[in-house]
Amino acid sequence: MAHAANVRHRPPSPSLPSSSHSLTSAAKWRTNAILRLPPALPFFPFHFQNLRIAPKPLSPLRVSTAPIEHAPAPESDFERETQRLRSLRLRLSSCHSLESKLRVLDSDSRVREFFSTRATGPSRVLASLEVGCSELFLLKCLVAAGQEHVLRSESLEGGFGVFYADEFGQELRKLIRTLGEIERFYYCIGGIIGYQIVVLELLSPSKLERQTSDWSSLVDESMKCQVEEIHAPSGLDLSKNTEFASQAALWGIEGLPELGEIYPLGGSGDRLGLVDPDTGECLPAAMLSYCGRTLLEGLIRDLQAREFLYYKLYGKQCITPVAIMTSSAKNNHHRIMALCERLGWFGRGRSSFQLFEQPLVPSIGAEDGRWLISKPLAPVCKPGGHGVIWKLAHDKGIFRWFSGHGRKGATVRQVSNVVAATDLTLLALAGIGLHHGKKIGFASCERKIGATEGINVLIERKKLDGQWAYGVTCIEYTEFENFFITDTPISPTSLQTEFPANTNILYIDLASAEKVGSSQNASCLPGMVLNLKKPIIYIDHLGIPHSVSGGRLECTMQSIADHFLNTYSSRCYKDVEDELDTFIIYNERKRVTSSAKKKRRQTDKSLHQTPDGSLLDIIRNASDLLSHCGIIIPKIGDNSKYADTGPPFLILLHPALGPLWEVSRQKFWGGSISEGSELQIEVAEFLWRDVQLDGSLIVVAESVMGSTKVLGNDEPILQYGHRCGRCKLQNVKVLNKGIDWNSAENVYWMHKVKRFETVKIILHGNAEFEATDVVLKGNHVFEVPNGYRLRITSGNTGISTKLDSIKKEMMDTGSWFWKYTLKGTHIHLEMVEL
Repeated sequence: MAHAANVRHRPPSPSLPSSSHSLTSAAKWRTNAILRLPPALPFFPFHFQNLRIAPKPLSPLRVSTAPIEHAPAPESDFERETQRLRSLRLRLSSCHSLESKLRVLDSDSRVREFFSTRATGPSRVLASLEVGCSELFLLKCLVAAGQEHVLRSESLEGGFGVFYADEFGQELRKLIRTLGEIERFYYCIGGIIGYQIVVLELLSPSKLERQTSDWSSLVDESMKCQVEEIHAPSGLDLSKNTEFASQAALWGIEGLPELGEIYPLGGSGDRLGLVDPDTGECLPAAMLSYCGRTLLEGLIRDLQAREFLYYKLYGKQCITPVAIMTSSAKNNHHRIMALCERLGWFGRGRSSFQLFEQPLVPSIGAEDGRWLISKPLAPVCKPGGHGVIWKLAHDKGIFRWFSGHGRKGATVRQVSNVVAATDLTLLALAGIGLHHGKKIGFASCERKIGATEGINVLIERKKLDGQWAYGVTCIEYTEFENFFITDTPISPTSLQTEFPANTNILYIDLASAEKVGSSQNASCLPGMVLNLKKPIIYIDHLGIPHSVSGGRLECTMQSIADHFLNTYSSRCYKDVEDELDTFIIYNERKRVTSSAKKKRRQTDKSLHQTPDGSLLDIIRNASDLLSHCGIIIPKIGDNSKYADTGPPFLILLHPALGPLWEVSRQKFWGGSISEGSELQIEVAEFLWRDVQLDGSLIVVAESVMGSTKVLGNDEPILQYGHRCGRCKLQNVKVLNKGIDWNSAENVYWMHKVKRFETVKIILHGNAEFEATDVVLKGNHVFEVPNGYRLRITSGNTGISTKLDSIKKEMMDTGSWFWKYTLKGTHIHLEMVEL
């Protein structure tokens, strides 16, 4: 166990600086605001009626075109405003009908002033558009929350700039729809009013002092504590304890029929700057074309590789249910749905997927707590963070759906992390979680000093009743100052920090997650935080770009672990970790996390979190795998060496070759790969023996792990092991000019490269290819049709080819295949030739 970090009682909060400081000090304090558990007051939601906004023949309505920042700001006394809204929320919570709620709102001074009955006021315009009572309630909540500027346009009161009634009605519909989603989703903290209360509490400089006093009666009893300390957690290191790692991975394979998969894909991925080349529309991160396929396709491909391994070991078909959280940001939900439909739901059937859409939330200006707007009636909205996934999964019936498929646990991974499924990591994580009945587990690795990523910690809390609570959880990097965490190196000469990195790779017990997600208070929204360290960037209706200091209320997915702490009567952190409901495993960083999160600038020498940098880690992993197979491969240097030149070589291997490296390594042995070469293997039934590659070699199977059959529900379903493509290479030399490494058109991480020459093998259906004792020099394309085997050997003129049909009785199984057998905790491969 590492030494405890310097975290004790929190000090008194600093006072708000005077105006002479131009809010600089206040902004600095607010930047680090963190709300772990806001007040959990009851609130009574109601169902909204269908919109009844019918434009009537009015004179043209008008809107101001002045820059939004120039609009008058409301009073920025966060303390007084928060108290006003708390009182309003309390009165609303005691109402049991829409009519009584409206009466409470009408008693608010802001609402009375804005919805005055004067002839040119908003009430007349809204009445003319036949806005119903439920919709009017949402608009009055907006105004009561101090956001009347969203509605305060000349379109409601006459003025200048044409804004016709039908346009106004359309924009109002969109706004009411957004407000309705906020009110419904955040009803557990008071809906629109509660959302603004939490924001103001986070912006208030005296928030921490208030949290320890006013909130004491509102916070969950299990979270109350006198003192809190954090420690670096211990855990299984997969790279060192290899025997137990193999056992854990085997548990993960055995438990696959009890596992689901969860992908939080609701993020907008702004830092990637993706644009549809045909329409010019912005694209979400899941649509990034990476190594020839979208990032979402990469997730499914990794999952199917694990299912293929299960089939090879147990001879059974296993299709894992996949839940995908989307959002409407950048048309995210529609695009992901369209991609799945276009690809036939990846041969898994529509019923094995559930897509559920997270609500968008308004962005807040840091200086005054006002909602940012791109134009009147249009708040700047962003996804509310991955932490909403647990409540949303409950609301949308995702947990019931998993239970209906017999699933007890699930693995969770981010779409931008392209190495999370490397070797043992995911299988061992899920295996330990299932086998030992854990509630949540983290896959972690080393973290470098200054990295903009969170950490995993063992948290220790002394509760007010004298008991001690322990658990492994996470702290986001935006919270470090609140916990007095500094980037301290693990040793004087090390660049690694004391605490490991939080990678957003989780195992979660579904019943435990549902219990949290179904709670009717703030507990179902874990780790609420207002991150003000990144500006809000948007474009207004005039096409003018804006960059504003602000943020939006976000929940952190991993903070659900705070609800799974174990309690003891005495202090025991040094001996307690193995007994906890939470756990952590470690592996080498390049086998756990390497993200394609942001677009690399041409002048930027750093490849961190870029597609370029993550590709290098993929190649490093492939090099590690093959170099232990007696294959001579050039060493790969630091990322900075390749900032201007691209990678030293390309190796892309289909995960179904393993996915465990001990499986893959039995398919490769001997030979060499020269610097500047390219190797792409897209086939699972594969043999490499003493192959020397100097140039480009591409093997692509149409049916990598099996072929699809149309079943009773008329959906094509991938049948593992059925009519796969197969390839054997024995004592082969491949010599050609390969990639044109000087071409300016090359985009290596997209696998778009210009080649002088290549040897390409294309296998249709169950086609087979065999090359033995031969030199393949120059450019060759071998395309083998379904039902045939092509053999290449040496001949008088260089090479000899022989194409034979596969025997009828071998059509499904092939003329040879790898037989997988368990020997203890290890998997042994034997080639079976028919």
